[in-house]
Amino acid sequence: MNAKILDIDELAERARQLRTAGEKLVATNGCFDLLHVGHVRYLHAARALGDALAVGLNGDQSVRELKGTGRPVNNESDRAEVLAALECVDFVTIFPEKRATRFIEAARPAIYVKGGDYSSDTLNAEEQALLREIGAEVRILPFVPGYSTSELLKQLRQTIK
Repeated sequence: MNAKILDIDELAERARQLRTAGEKLVATNGCFDLLHVGHVRYLHAARALGDALAVGLNGDQSVRELKGTGRPVNNESDRAEVLAALECVDFVTIFPEKRATRFIEAARPAIYVKGGDYSSDTLNAEEQALLREIGAEVRILPFVPGYSTSELLKQLRQTIK
């Protein structure tokens, strides 16, 4: 198993160690089903905001709930391994819930990042409340136009027909 892939308790401990050392942890989360250049650019930009980047990865069941039948294309273990292979990603933690609340609570990041397809109005209210409580700065990074797993899958289906 990749040393960057941590369970929720290991993430909490590593995050605590970073805070104690005065380092800034950046956190983000998502499905990352088919990793594409939009994801890579986003993750590099997120990592540049701090000293370490923790990625919360939606587990398979929550991806199905969020994206519908036929998703994820890649299972959670494979998705975690691909993310962990990226130099800009320091930690990957799979969480089974639909919302990232437990991941955020464990990471307690200094900065929480979402992509430009979100706004402060569309972030989950429970997640927002927790982020305010822990004093995390919320940053919305610009959306990289033209890159979307859903769009890639749509193009593949059209090509196959």
